[in-house]
Amino acid sequence: MPKENRKRGRREEEKKRKLENADDEPGQKRLKAAEEGEKDFVPLQVVGDEQDEATAASSGPGEMPFYGMLDEEEQGYFKRADEMLELNQFDNPEERSLFLASVFREAEGKELKIANSQSCSRLMERLILLATPVQLKTLFQKLSGHFLHLIQHRFASHCCEALFIHSAPIVSLELTAPLEGEDTKAKNGDVAPSMENLFLSTIKELEGNLGYLMTERFASHTLRVLLVVLSGQPLEQSTTKSVLQSKRKEKIGVNGAEKPKDTALGKRTVPDSFSDALTKLITDSVLGLDTTYLRALATHPTGNPTLQLLLQLELTQFGKQRAKDENSIIHKLLPDDPIVEGTESASFINGLVYDAVGSRLLESIIEFAPGKLFKALYREFFKERIGSLARNEIAGYVVSKILERLSKEDLEVAVELINPQVANLAERNRTGVVRTLIERCAARGVDTQPTALQLELAYSTDGEFDVRNLLKMGKISPPKEEEARKDVNGANASQTAQSAPEKVHGSLLAQSMILVPGALSGLIFESLLGLGPEPLMEIAKDPMASRTLQAALTSPNATIIHRRKLIQQLYGHIGELALDQSASYVVDAIWEGTHGLAFIRERIAEELAENEGAMRESIVGRKIWRNWKMDLYKRRRADWIKQSKNKAGNDGFQSLEDLDVLAPASPKSSIQMAREKHAAAKAKKEKRTRNGGAPA
Repeated sequence: MPKENRKRGRREEEKKRKLENADDEPGQKRLKAAEEGEKDFVPLQVVGDEQDEATAASSGPGEMPFYGMLDEEEQGYFKRADEMLELNQFDNPEERSLFLASVFREAEGKELKIANSQSCSRLMERLILLATPVQLKTLFQKLSGHFLHLIQHRFASHCCEALFIHSAPIVSLELTAPLEGEDTKAKNGDVAPSMENLFLSTIKELEGNLGYLMTERFASHTLRVLLVVLSGQPLEQSTTKSVLQSKRKEKIGVNGAEKPKDTALGKRTVPDSFSDALTKLITDSVLGLDTTYLRALATHPTGNPTLQLLLQLELTQFGKQRAKDENSIIHKLLPDDPIVEGTESASFINGLVYDAVGSRLLESIIEFAPGKLFKALYREFFKERIGSLARNEIAGYVVSKILERLSKEDLEVAVELINPQVANLAERNRTGVVRTLIERCAARGVDTQPTALQLELAYSTDGEFDVRNLLKMGKISPPKEEEARKDVNGANASQTAQSAPEKVHGSLLAQSMILVPGALSGLIFESLLGLGPEPLMEIAKDPMASRTLQAALTSPNATIIHRRKLIQQLYGHIGELALDQSASYVVDAIWEGTHGLAFIRERIAEELAENEGAMRESIVGRKIWRNWKMDLYKRRRADWIKQSKNKAGNDGFQSLEDLDVLAPASPKSSIQMAREKHAAAKAKKEKRTRNGGAPA
């Protein structure tokens, strides 16, 4: 039967008609699912006189400019330069500095093209990584005036982020003295701007677009870096790293380059103008945004990290009293007073607890909120439910943050509610809450005996605690809901190789138990001593589990008897351990663990000496040979033994050359003294004979 004739292009007309209808009804727009979070954010609802301001803040800065493209010859040159910098095969630092200067000269006037180039933007990042302070400052000036568009570009945004991070320490340096080698006069005769003024001009450039940039796919991470730079907080701290950048971010580096000074890990000194600019930036970012808009940002994948950082900086940089300000972020998020069940604030908090994105903002609220607000939230929403919340995969992270702020009395109540859930948490491999609970109990002086009993039951084999179950070394019975689940090949899905995250969390829990004196550490020690040599070798060679064995050997809670029995089970396998990438760290830990057990140290050194040939042929083995100072052991064993008794670590050792110069002469025996006296008398007699018998 012939098909009905239809007009061509009807699908395109249908799409166009739907778009026109959507434009006619802007009030019907709503936030989409989290997987569409990278698209431009549309506020749920903005009401009142602030509607125009919010609309202006959430609208984009206009069409992106086109800076041109590099020709083929320029692209070829910059690609080769990028490869040379990545390999870093220069004879000396001076040669690399000359090469960098030539690349900067070639890139002069082409900085914007390079930053926007897909193939050459990595070169810009490496140039920033290796540039001198003067070169960084010059590059900053070349890009000034274009940052509003650059930070929204897929490739240029990473260049801006690297430039901000590496330029931040220069601000602190300029507060004390001018940069070395800098020309203080600009080309037009004016005074060259300082790095402080360059940052302030960048902030002015972004004013009026902060509401939009908070949720822009590429600009949001650069905006967060700029906020941290202004605050003076560490740029590469573990607590802020996940907020600043994604785990998928490509790490641009230089092979074998010298590690920069630790300026990014410590708190930096910033000028007062940065504090004023930060205050204005935080105020402008939420200006005209009502409670509904901010709560929508809490569940937005791109806007949530920025909101977290703004909240953290507001409460840490300007004091906890900032929470009382009606225009503060936390007051706009939680305006009800008191916050009790039935209020909008209560609904908002209950919604964040189980939200994969929103729970991160709730963690920040719990961590940085004033004590009075935290206690009110804890009593109203979490105190009675903390046991059930600990079972949830998402809410468990919130519970961990709560445990870190509880007093001793509240922590004792929380322990009673969470302990019945320990077996269930262990079965599901969700040990993060248990680890935090153990650490806080140790810090607050709360009894850990009940938690130890629950862990013993959860990880027992034939009625006894087995550390291999905790470390995921053996076959663990799968959870009940997964017993019937099969993979494509018909094998049980849970029998697939234990995932690395499960092993990591199990090892971290075991290490936390070792650090707590009493029943918890006793479980680990007794289980390790009862395993035997082969299971211990298996644990030592596992990349994750070996860290537990290292902690057991060096823990202050391990008695001399525990350490001696544990090391004796490894006799005969030391050479094999020293050649393994993971187990070699156990051999290093044995040195520290045998402090006060000099005879065991000497026994281990003898076994290492027997495997000298294999160790010298292996990279890992050579490291162990050097750490144990085996050259000194073989040549001057008495000095090795003497120094191994005096010091617990390798720092007590000196090289053979140092010993020859610095070590005091050993006491001479009577035979040696007699021989020296006889030789001196003989030499004197021969000299007298040469002089014709005359006295010398």
